[in-house]
Amino acid sequence: MKNYVLSIDQSTQGTKALLFDGEGNLICRCDLPHKQYIDDKGWVEHDPEEIYANTLSVIRNVVEKAGIDKNEIAVFGISNQRETAMVWDRVTGKPVYNAVVWQCARGAAICARIEKEGHGDVIRAHTGIQLSPYFSAAKIAWVLENVPGAREKAGRGELCCGTIDSWLVYRLTGGKNFYTDYSNASRTQMFNISTLTWDEEVCGYFGIPLSCLAELTDSDGDYGCTDFEGYLDEPIPIRGVLGDSHGALFGQGCIREGMIKTTYGTGSSIMMNIGKKPVFSDQVVTSLAWKLGGEVNYVLEGNINYTGAVITWLKDDLNMIASPGETEELANQANPGDKTYLVPAFSGLGAPYWDPDAAATICGMTRTTGRAEIVRAGLECIAYQITDIVKAMEKDSGLPIRELRVDGGPTRNGYLMQFQSDIADVTVQVPSQEELSGIGAAYAAGIAAGIYDRDQVLGNMTRRKFEPKMSEDVRSGKYEGWKAAVKRTLTE
Repeated sequence: MKNYVLSIDQSTQGTKALLFDGEGNLICRCDLPHKQYIDDKGWVEHDPEEIYANTLSVIRNVVEKAGIDKNEIAVFGISNQRETAMVWDRVTGKPVYNAVVWQCARGAAICARIEKEGHGDVIRAHTGIQLSPYFSAAKIAWVLENVPGAREKAGRGELCCGTIDSWLVYRLTGGKNFYTDYSNASRTQMFNISTLTWDEEVCGYFGIPLSCLAELTDSDGDYGCTDFEGYLDEPIPIRGVLGDSHGALFGQGCIREGMIKTTYGTGSSIMMNIGKKPVFSDQVVTSLAWKLGGEVNYVLEGNINYTGAVITWLKDDLNMIASPGETEELANQANPGDKTYLVPAFSGLGAPYWDPDAAATICGMTRTTGRAEIVRAGLECIAYQITDIVKAMEKDSGLPIRELRVDGGPTRNGYLMQFQSDIADVTVQVPSQEELSGIGAAYAAGIAAGIYDRDQVLGNMTRRKFEPKMSEDVRSGKYEGWKAAVKRTLTE
């Protein structure tokens, strides 16, 4: 009986293949990195053909490493880096340009032009997200405007304009299916979150024809079948597709209104399930969580540029630590009375401040401030930034937040997790598994295929809990100090 579930997590740095048994246990994982193309402008690209080739390779590798019969795999799911966008020829399947990565701001001039034309407020109202080169639309518009012949081909409907999930589905199904799911669509800045359709007016501002966009499909819908270029004897269905943060939200079991998760990575995504109706906020953005079982759930989301990257900065640029693991011991050694704050606005501040010109600061130091105190400030600024967004979401949604489910490498740091619980005054839950994005896609696919029971598979993950221990006076004093430090960085 076929009861293995396979998924890939196609992320910014590489591609992971994950293999699960019939009970939802992760039994094997394989990874391959791909090259980062970064030019002197700081523009970032990936080679889509390398990503596709790596996808096929990690799938073969994980099956061989696990030692299972490949023909016992029942279903396949995909989670992917969001906002990264590309354009390819509808007939040949060949990219007309490299994938433009979410980190790349090359669409800034296009966004400035659209803002100057007075369309920014309409875009925010229709899509739930503020006009920004961060999202896919400006990246696709840049390709259409700068690759010779692309604009004309797009006008004739000869190009596919999409995100990484739609590229993989297209290639894995031999060019038969050009589909994207609702979670990825909601991050393109071309999707109307109220009508749940591509927004013709907004697409017009970017010069992107609707005929070039993917067909919208439920996150657990039927994306077609694949045999991974002949690797399997018989094709299997693709039944779970989610953007990586949305996959992590589902993998964390945040399926009810008011549940919230934070992914601690290079930056951080804080995502809150707000139920079946959108809530609009000036502090964070509104997107779709997914469309599963025929029902839509919405989210509030805040993104932070520098969280885990602060630890990398302490290690690689300041040489204060040799490895991230040192930070916990140093934080515990630091003087409890030291009031040093680090505000890591190295590339401005995102939610909830939205100040791209803010500059990083270290303040509150005294003559006795040393290495341990600065390292501790680096750890604590991660928790402070996340708390800012948790508080904004609680206020704008009207939903009380009592628990924060977390994932990512920095969650191994006990000091950080306890401080996060203390400063946000919530229970922090760290799951036993780390690959939550790929887990979410696999679970969605397995549930759709009838292999998993939703409540059972989402409820069987063990978690380590951190409860608030800090007194209210100490908590409020520390947080007020943080807010004062942030105020110093903000531009007038």
